[in-house]
Amino acid sequence: MHKKILVAALAAVGLVSAAAVQAADGPFMVRARAVYVDFDNGQSDGLPGSTGGNKVEADSRWIPEVDLSYFFTPNIAAELVLTYPQKVDILVGGSKLGDIKALPPSLLLQYHFTQFGAFKPYVGAGLNLTIFSSRKNIGGLADVDKTSLGLAAQIGADYMLDKNWSVNVDVKYIQMNTDVHVHATGAKLGKVDLNPITAGIGIGYRF
Repeated sequence: MHKKILVAALAAVGLVSAAAVQAADGPFMVRARAVYVDFDNGQSDGLPGSTGGNKVEADSRWIPEVDLSYFFTPNIAAELVLTYPQKVDILVGGSKLGDIKALPPSLLLQYHFTQFGAFKPYVGAGLNLTIFSSRKNIGGLADVDKTSLGLAAQIGADYMLDKNWSVNVDVKYIQMNTDVHVHATGAKLGKVDLNPITAGIGIGYRF
């Protein structure tokens, strides 16, 4: 179901772009960022090894990120945010119990403010689909759901160095959570709300 929603969203973007007027500066922009992912780590206790109220946490980390934007007008754009599957360490009481991998593509619709010259701030909102793999590596005792679908929001800015090149800062909030199950029986143990805030800095090229 989640895959169908994402495919439908991408198809809608394609239909709109076919009829849209391209921006004068070129409709495409690609950015590369270094991003720090700070997990919220809200949690319903119950994971094996989590005794005495120990908190189950995902280890925050730096990751690479690439995104592709299409400008329908000088102000309106869609951004597809991509990275490769990231290993997320699962900690219980500060000690590593295991790890999972998360692939978290997001699709956002943005509004860009163009009245500030080379400084171009923007806001955006959309959907995140996180695909979890290596889901049974949590100490051999538990696993997590295959996917998580949630909302995503962002605020950021590009500073144009010339017509094509820019520097970028970007902050996102992503709804991301997964149920934890007993590996042997499938019984639900609890829920880990990852809900990261990501802060990134990078470069962009518009063409």
